[in-house]
Order: sequence, then structure tokens, then C-alpha cells
Amino acid sequence: MTQTANTANSHAMLGLVVGCVLFGMGSLIVAHVSVGAYAMAFWRLVVSTLVFVVLSKLLRQAFPMHPKAIGFALLSGAALGLDLALWHESIHAVGPGISTLLNSLQIFFLAFIGFVFYKEKQSIMQLVSLVIAVAGVGLIASPEFAHNDLAGWGFVAGIVSGACLAISMTWVRQVHSHQTVAILPLMTLVGIGGVAAVLPLMLVFDAGRIMPTSMSDVGWILVYGIVMQCMAWGVIAYSIPKLSLALTGLLLLSEPVAALVLDYFWLDKAISGMQWLGAFLTMLAIYLGSAKSKKTA
Repeated sequence: MTQTANTANSHAMLGLVVGCVLFGMGSLIVAHVSVGAYAMAFWRLVVSTLVFVVLSKLLRQAFPMHPKAIGFALLSGAALGLDLALWHESIHAVGPGISTLLNSLQIFFLAFIGFVFYKEKQSIMQLVSLVIAVAGVGLIASPEFAHNDLAGWGFVAGIVSGACLAISMTWVRQVHSHQTVAILPLMTLVGIGGVAAVLPLMLVFDAGRIMPTSMSDVGWILVYGIVMQCMAWGVIAYSIPKLSLALTGLLLLSEPVAALVLDYFWLDKAISGMQWLGAFLTMLAIYLGSAKSKKTA
């Protein structure tokens, strides 16, 4: 039994790391494909929604019937669509590594939502982790503002994208408070909500940059929608319940780490020693805040 448990634990750890690294690599696709930030979010959600609806039908998973469950699923999708679009904007402005790190700050927005709306108590560790995160982001931002005219927008978009992700997660929680919904129908409704929210923004802000300009771009968009939105989420969702909370929080950091390393070595992003220190402090804060908030939840 012990050997079987250890094997399952190892598989879950590997799966979680692979899923997070795939997410980090997705930011490289965003940086290279010649469509706008909102258009990229739109196509990712369209592709993944088609996959989820087909799988829902094949596996005969029932869609929710409760109006509020459907409504919150669609709202969660709208928030997720904004999260993706703003994350893409941040990628274009400050690079995949920093933008992914900023998006990971969503755990602090989750803690804030829990405190304000669900009366969840905040621990000293959560407050300390927030201070560490602010210091880390400050160290990352200072050199970036010195040479990048888009740094301000990149940091705002990245941080707000994290807030949108936290809202999306909160509304998924509301779905299950009204009706238990299987994952595939839920993700189908989330995708529909995201497409509906991003579509008008794409038409306004990405005019002339909506359609991919080559078959290579089409292929990468399909990879982005199928691998990053469907497969990576599936592996992460499978792995997280099988691991301890502290280990989960640590392994989830492989996403921003992977994005930052790929940004530095693949895209030749100039990252100073001060920014590496800031990245380390920010990831430490995310780990501390994540592990503690999950324990109290």
C-alpha cells in the first residue's frame, strides 16, 4: 500500500509540474503569434470550448439546469476571458516571465475576497506574505520602468489579470453552491461566458489583428487552446487533490519559474540581479500565502 501511495504521489507531483510548465510555455505562444491580446484570448476559449462540448457529449456528462448555476458559470467565464486578455497584454508589454509572475498574485485577491465576502480570518503569515510580495514586485518593477515605456501598463494589466482570475475562481465556487456540475460541462459554460465577454473588446481593441496571418499561427492557436486550456488544466485538476497543500503551493510556482526562465533564455529578456531577487521574493510570498490560505479554507 505504501509503495502504491508513493507511486501515485510521484505521478501527481510530476503531473502538476508538467501542467504548470505547459502553462508557462503558453506565454511564449502568445508572444509570437501575430494576433491581438483580446483576439488570442477569444481563440483560446473558442478552441477549448469546442473540445469541452464534444467531450461532454461523448462522456454524457449532464449540463446544469439551475439558472443560478448556469449564470455563475457564465460570469466565471467572463472573468476568465478578461484575465486571459489582460495577461496577454502584460506579456506583450513586459514579457512572459514577469507577466506570469504578476498573474500569480491572484492568491492575495482570493484572500481579500474571502475576508470581505466570506468572513474568512487572515493569518499573520498571509499579511507577512503580502508585504514580501509588494517588496518583490517593487524590485522587479524598478529596473523595468527605467527602460520600458510600456512597463506601467504591463504591471497594471498583469496584476488586474490576477484579480480577474480570483473572481473567476470565486464564481466557480458559487456554481457548486447551487448545483454540483461535472467538470466538462462546467468548462464548456465557462468558455461560452469568456467568448461572449471578450468578443466585443476584441472587435474594438484588436481591429486588424483578429485573424491569424499564417497556417503556423493557426497551428499555434490550436495548440494554445487544446494543450494549455484543456490538457494542462486537466492534469492540474487531477494532481492537486492528491498532494499535500504545502507541496501543491510549492509546485504551482513552477509556472512563473518556467515562464521567467524561458523568457530569459529563449526570448533574451534582460533581467537584472535585482529583478531575479524580486522574483524570488514574490514567489516565496506566493508560496507562503498559497499554502496558508488553502489550510484555512
